Amino acid sequence: MKAIESMQPSLRSAQGFLAGSLIGTLGGLIGLGGAEFRLPVLIGLFRLETLEAVIFNKAMSLVVVAAALLFRSGGIPLEQLAAHLGIALNLLAGSLVGAWWAAGHALRLSRQWLDRIVMLMLVGLALVMLAEAAVGLHDGSAPLFASAPLQLLAGLLAGLGIGVVAALLGVAGGELLIPTIVLLYGVDIKLAGSLSLMVSLPTMIVGFARYSSSGAFAILGRERPLFGWMAAGSILGAALGGLLLGLVPTRLLMLLLGVILLVSALKTFLHRH
Repeated sequence: MKAIESMQPSLRSAQGFLAGSLIGTLGGLIGLGGAEFRLPVLIGLFRLETLEAVIFNKAMSLVVVAAALLFRSGGIPLEQLAAHLGIALNLLAGSLVGAWWAAGHALRLSRQWLDRIVMLMLVGLALVMLAEAAVGLHDGSAPLFASAPLQLLAGLLAGLGIGVVAALLGVAGGELLIPTIVLLYGVDIKLAGSLSLMVSLPTMIVGFARYSSSGAFAILGRERPLFGWMAAGSILGAALGGLLLGLVPTRLLMLLLGVILLVSALKTFLHRH
């Protein structure tokens, strides 16, 4: 009996590393952190409560996004990012407010309502991915709005919504940020990927700081081995996915991942109730 109990933490850590590696690889193939896929796994496989899973996911996303910024620094020069800093600041002005507000409200929601909101948001993200697979996301050519004040307002509102989603799901929000940056500001998709990381990191830090007052924050100490192994697997997977970039058609991958996310979100949360 003792031998079985001693094997449990090792098995859990191994599962975390494997799950992190697979999710990181899939995310790396399309330039995402994979947090939207990690959340149903944390709730369904590892049996974390929804708020605990969101906090755990957000901490993991911080690690993965910081690593992704380093991985991408060679492909997108800092001078090019600096030249488009205004785009990041425009979106950040809305996303920081959205993340702070949403995280505060998540702490006061009942488990049932948080479950419902998280499920609907994951289903929404799955539909966004399926839509992008259907119509394609091409490089930007011209900004959506010619008027600078209108573009500024649209950026603030988009950032606000993305900050809410990022805080409630613990995700980086790249699946929303990248198409927003491409369509709204007319920049190419590779640059949009790096700019989305610049927006994601401060947004997640704000939401993470807001969650630090919650008792569910203790999950990070209680599940430290799982966190460490899953983070290692996620970083390894993201690096591997980056190396494999281009081997699988992006639209086919988006279609596959959209279906997987839709099914896993519905299965996870409907099963809980």
